[in-house]
Amino acid sequence: MFKKYIFLFFYIFLFVSCQQSMVADLIIVNGQVYTAERSEVRAESVVCKDGKIILVGSNKQAEEFKAKSTKIIDAKQAFVMPGLIEGHGHYAALGYSLIELNLIKSRSWEEILEQVAVAKNRVKPGEWIIGRGWHQEKWDSIPTKNILNYPFHESLSAISQENPVVLYHASGHSLYANQKAMEAAGITKETQNPVGGEIVRDPQGNAIGVFEERAMSFITDAHDQYTKNLNQETLDSIWFVAIKKAESLCLSNGITSFQDAGSKFPELKKYEKLAEEQKLNVRLWVMARHSYEEMTPQISSYKKLGIGNHFYTCNAIKSEVDGALGAFGAWLLKPYNDKPGFSGQNTTDIYEVKKIADLAIQHNMQFCVHAIGDRANRVVLDIYEGVMDQNPNKKDWRWRIEHAQHVDTTDIPRFAKRGIIASMQGIHCTSDAPFVVKRLGPERAKTGAYAWRSFLDKGVIIANGTDAPVEDVNPFQSIYASVTRKNDEKNIVFFPEQKMTRHEALYSYTLGNAFAAFEEDIKGSLTPGKMADIIILDQNILTCPDEQIKKTNVLTTIVNGQIKYQK
Repeated sequence: MFKKYIFLFFYIFLFVSCQQSMVADLIIVNGQVYTAERSEVRAESVVCKDGKIILVGSNKQAEEFKAKSTKIIDAKQAFVMPGLIEGHGHYAALGYSLIELNLIKSRSWEEILEQVAVAKNRVKPGEWIIGRGWHQEKWDSIPTKNILNYPFHESLSAISQENPVVLYHASGHSLYANQKAMEAAGITKETQNPVGGEIVRDPQGNAIGVFEERAMSFITDAHDQYTKNLNQETLDSIWFVAIKKAESLCLSNGITSFQDAGSKFPELKKYEKLAEEQKLNVRLWVMARHSYEEMTPQISSYKKLGIGNHFYTCNAIKSEVDGALGAFGAWLLKPYNDKPGFSGQNTTDIYEVKKIADLAIQHNMQFCVHAIGDRANRVVLDIYEGVMDQNPNKKDWRWRIEHAQHVDTTDIPRFAKRGIIASMQGIHCTSDAPFVVKRLGPERAKTGAYAWRSFLDKGVIIANGTDAPVEDVNPFQSIYASVTRKNDEKNIVFFPEQKMTRHEALYSYTLGNAFAAFEEDIKGSLTPGKMADIIILDQNILTCPDEQIKKTNVLTTIVNGQIKYQK
């Protein structure tokens, strides 16, 4: 009899334990649930427990997991989908852009001068003023005195005589420096252009204040020397403020994961520490970026997978072979249409890139190379194919070309054959549309510029993003650009035959980006067993009119099963 009661007690205990283990932490009901695995809405409820999705189904099915302790979100027929993944951006730079001069929306040189004048009144003499976001091809007017639409520095220098000023191009591939900054860098008429860079000069050989590609190092080295004299604790505090501002902005835009396109070792350590201390609310997947010589003895100690419950991973290496089209840095097979005889810049020695590729193989890390021009893309493809042929036993590479903006049509099948990821940013297409034909000519622009349809039809995986802070991190503007190729401000539709479908665009921001980072098993879709990274939008982004896509608002952002943002 006693044994009978023991067994009865055991079964009751087992039953109660099972019931308790099935109780959800969070349930979303009454939603239009888009899983990203299918192209249409197929569910109305998502059930989460311990930071994971345990059910995607009907409201009735979700009821079985409900208890008093369960948090219920009534979506009220709003659109529920996986958290978006920024496929290529610069996390710390995004944060700094929110505390430094942000010039993205400036539409003239005069507007920029006004912002610098205001900033000058907030700093002490000798302090550096930093800004980013200008683009001479996107201004409504250009000063009469210019070279290649670049104004001369005199007007900038006149209003900032006691403060060095550095204003980075939106692309990050050129900068303006005032006279004070050039003096700090020791720039004279005799200063020679470095390999892979150019000091833009007037006909007399004087620097006008613009430094392209590798020539930027003259100014950035001088600024680095200045910061070395500042208190490190203060610098770290500013960095943390910037990171938190980037995080808040991402969460409000429905971005739950961010693929950072290149950070140095000290920053990698900071990210790792924040993840270990559970102080990150956006999952970071970061590429290490150093020279071959710097990485060789220590890259293995920076390779990290899934730290802090998958809030930090570094399993990729970044390099580059050229610059940006707007700064005449994209490396082209034929000269620029608007700069005859000039074909762009090879910014990193090809042998150096090949050595870094071998280093990535040695440590089983992804390799991600910045290539914008058609020649740059061809050179990177040549390197990748050579390394792959030398390592025939390795099958699943997923090496990436970051940007792949202007590609010769004969090279597109090479991406597909080798499984190379085209990490492209939808918003670049429409943002750059006003000057691409000017730079490349109509034929190259039509067939090989932002050629999404050509890539997709060959089966190439596209990883989408914004390259923030080069562009606004808002993913819905990039998705709008991907499916319409419209620049509404300039009333331009950039070769619409290359546009994506709605599902392709959403895939490129969810499962596509997850796949591009070897993370499709843990994120990118609303699938039981995956991380509970979920967003709720105010409209069905699959069916709303095209013009409404860019106006999408995020109502709720959930990361790891916890609400991190609510509108």
